Amino acid sequence: RGAPAALPGAFSLSLAGFIEEPERKYCFECATEEQCQEWVEALKRASYEFLRRSLIFYRSEIQKMTGKDPLEQYGISEEARFQLGAHR
Repeated sequence: RGAPAALPGAFSLSLAGFIEEPERKYCFECATEEQCQEWVEALKRASYEFLRRSLIFYRSEIQKMTGKDPLEQYGISEEARFQLGAHR
């Protein structure tokens, strides 16, 4: 979450790491603080890291239930990005 925008009920978000537009900034305006919090939570849930951790969790649950690694059939089960301690 970036510095708050000038308007009440607004926030800005700067995304580092995009090669095409490294300084790109997005401004969101919400009617209430609650809406701002909902947006922030939705953006967090959509993040790569959240999705990666969800995949790892469900992979583990499937392995416990079936005894098989669901990623093995795709030949990607050993990739570092699918391991709990790995980072992208």
